[in-house]
Amino acid sequence: MDSSPTSLFDSYEQDFQQILQSIRDKLEGDAADQRGEQKKAALRRVEMELDEADEMISQMEIEIQGIPQSLRPQYSSRIKSSKADLARFKKLARDSHAQASRAELFSGRTATSDDPYGTSNGDRARLLAGTALLEDGTRRLQESQRIALETEDQGADILRSLVGQREQIENARNTLQTADSSIDRASGTLKKMIRRMYQQRVVTAVIIIVLVLLIAIILWEKLR
Repeated sequence: MDSSPTSLFDSYEQDFQQILQSIRDKLEGDAADQRGEQKKAALRRVEMELDEADEMISQMEIEIQGIPQSLRPQYSSRIKSSKADLARFKKLARDSHAQASRAELFSGRTATSDDPYGTSNGDRARLLAGTALLEDGTRRLQESQRIALETEDQGADILRSLVGQREQIENARNTLQTADSSIDRASGTLKKMIRRMYQQRVVTAVIIIVLVLLIAIILWEKLR
């Protein structure tokens, strides 16, 4: 068993190429030659194999994480090429589906002398149904566009409202900052006034004590 770091990647890539070859054979063979339900069945098998191919690419992307950095660019390029091939076959499958749908829509067409346009009643019914579906889809698309525009307008109004609220909050914050600054200044001024008041009281008390001492000395001198 090959234990090289790229062995699993190479195995998944080989499986991918085999699946891609099978898809190619179906799109160029069964899906191209057959009609009706047989063609639908072939296209369903193609869709299943496209899913398998997607899974193989996912596995390759997982395995590339374990490949040495020196080799990783080369294998990344191979994954990119595989994705491009898969996208091309997905487009071919979608085109085949579209062709099958158109063929089914116009499969009952017959040309008669009574019907100069060569369409049967069944064709007319299918065409009318298709037209009705198209008109209904158009109406739904227009309604979706209208709702999207209304939602966009409402979103713009909400955004403007939020911007206004943000400005109000910023203004309130600035006002609070200004008030805080004023309170700090007033607090500092008040502290200075209190300190001066205490200083004045101390000075007054010292003066009173000195006066009392002087009076006591004078009285003591007179009475002696």
